[in-house]
Amino acid sequence: MIETQYIDLFNQYRDKLEAKSAQGMNSLRDKAFESFGKLGFPTKKQEDYLYLDVAAEFSPDFALNINRIPFQGNPYVAYRCEVPNLTTNLYFVLNDLFHEEHKPYVNYPKGVFVGSFKRFSEEQPEIFSKYYGQIANVENNGIVAFNTMFAQDGFVIYIPEDVVVEKPIQLINILRSEFKSIVNRRILIIAEDGAQAKLLICDHTVDESRFLATQVTEIYAGKNAIVDYYDLEENSDKVTRLTNTFVHQEESSNVLINNLTLNTGVSRNNYNVKLNGEHAEVYVCGMVIADRHQYVDNFALLDHAVPHCTSNQLFKYVLQDEATGSFCGRIRVEKGAQKTIAYQSNNNLCTSQHARMYSKPQLEIYADDVKCSHGLTTGQLDEEALFYLRSRGISKEVARLMLMQAFAAGVLDHVRIDRLKDRLLDLIEKRFKGETARCGNCAVCK
Repeated sequence: MIETQYIDLFNQYRDKLEAKSAQGMNSLRDKAFESFGKLGFPTKKQEDYLYLDVAAEFSPDFALNINRIPFQGNPYVAYRCEVPNLTTNLYFVLNDLFHEEHKPYVNYPKGVFVGSFKRFSEEQPEIFSKYYGQIANVENNGIVAFNTMFAQDGFVIYIPEDVVVEKPIQLINILRSEFKSIVNRRILIIAEDGAQAKLLICDHTVDESRFLATQVTEIYAGKNAIVDYYDLEENSDKVTRLTNTFVHQEESSNVLINNLTLNTGVSRNNYNVKLNGEHAEVYVCGMVIADRHQYVDNFALLDHAVPHCTSNQLFKYVLQDEATGSFCGRIRVEKGAQKTIAYQSNNNLCTSQHARMYSKPQLEIYADDVKCSHGLTTGQLDEEALFYLRSRGISKEVARLMLMQAFAAGVLDHVRIDRLKDRLLDLIEKRFKGETARCGNCAVCK
């Protein structure tokens, strides 16, 4: 069993893991270790993982930076992401280490914390223990259990009650190593009642080594809180990325999750949202552009636990060459969750006869006064539309590009930062032209 080598590794280095980590994180390692021993990695025998052999992705002899050896240099000089006209408060995680040394001072409103797990757990231990690992359930997810066993640091955003952080916060994840490496990242976002924040995450790969990245994100949105979570993936085709995002929403909260996968090797993104307060709203969106032999899999479970909540899922895929895509969207309306409004849409474009798309929209409804729907389309470019454009003197290449851009537009409509939306449109156009999508003027993007 592949799991055995990681169980042995954990037993061997348990003391070092804890010594180099935040005390609050150590409290959940035993529970995670026990769960991982029972669950192991997901297999294709499980319905939700029919097309991805997760265990095989963990089989190479990966290295882990258990001793937390820091990288030399200043990422704010080497990797600064410069999206035109978009100003952000910028932070870096190098592999799975939060970079504290060169972090600039930001004059946040009183009580706001943005930084590492270690510092936050030391300065606010009660708040940290109240939220960390509470919705990222290790008991039914082997990858979350694995991450909780080995993660040693993370990135925290804490916004106190009624505080609004106007400027977007940007986190750049950098993968760099001379060796095949596993990195285990954690993100914790706590927006108390009436709080507002926006987070943009950019994933980049510097070296050509093989990487496996697990990432667990927990988002808590209190009453009337607003949280935007944008995730931009521009990794190399030697990266396997396994993310699990958990969201807990209270009354009248509003959460937007928007994922854009521009380049990867293997990517699996799980979204688990619980609408736990009346009149809560959530939008979970994704745009995938994949080619060659890339594989991208998105799974979304939106659980309506109380009445009068609204959810909207929208995922679009453009698959070229021999790329493979998979989507499973599940809306669950609990008993008594009347007046639920829930929409789900998955639209897929296969530009090659060798591309493959697997899609499974699902509704589980246990209430009788609801408005729920799901829609699915998978096809190729509209030949009539292509002919119409070409009859107007537009070349075949430009016509194809125009149609693909129009297809992608719906997901970007849900980007609530105008400057970011403009930049994403530019990145998508470059990707469709076959160029390597790059987001800024940094060493990674040149």
